[in-house]
Amino acid sequence: MILGLDTATSATTAAVYAPGGPEVERRDDPEPGARPAHAGRLLRLVEDVLGEAGASWDDVERIAVGIGPGGFTGLRIGIATARGLAQTRGLPLVGVSTLEALASAARAESGREVVAVIDARRGEVFTSLADAPLAPEELAARIPPGALAVGDGAVRFRDELEQAGALVPVDGSGLHRVSALQVCRLGATADPADRDALLPDYRREPDAKPPRLP
Repeated sequence: MILGLDTATSATTAAVYAPGGPEVERRDDPEPGARPAHAGRLLRLVEDVLGEAGASWDDVERIAVGIGPGGFTGLRIGIATARGLAQTRGLPLVGVSTLEALASAARAESGREVVAVIDARRGEVFTSLADAPLAPEELAARIPPGALAVGDGAVRFRDELEQAGALVPVDGSGLHRVSALQVCRLGATADPADRDALLPDYRREPDAKPPRLP
């Protein structure tokens, strides 16, 4: 059984997955404008999915965690939690691209070419089409016409993407949500990482920087 976590976006999500066995996912999606509750909800969601699956920690064989890109605070909380659980339980740990989890789930459901788009704040997006944040007009210039754009960034910049010929599902579609179950599925075949070497995919410098020494 694999335990999967993702806190790269405003949502907090956890799941357990076993091929041919239980598939249980729970998530916390804050109300629009509300602050994410990653720190207060993640461990509770982990216990919830284990309980609903009728499983215990003895059944968990590895932990998979979304490494972003995404928000600084959310990524730190998710990866630190995954590291701590892996160390405490003596379990292998794998990192999964949040963009790939988002895109592959939508691809499997739609059968279309998919571009994952995560809101990077500051009027920019993280996307599977670039290694750095893009302005929405830059993404619109790169996205293939007819591609399916999914994620909270696609919702926020729907107008620019649809004008470029992309298809964006309705705002409430589950295709826009990062799935911890998909993190589990991708993590099932990924090579485990050294726990201390597993780093967030920030893709930009943080706003807060330590002061320079005189």
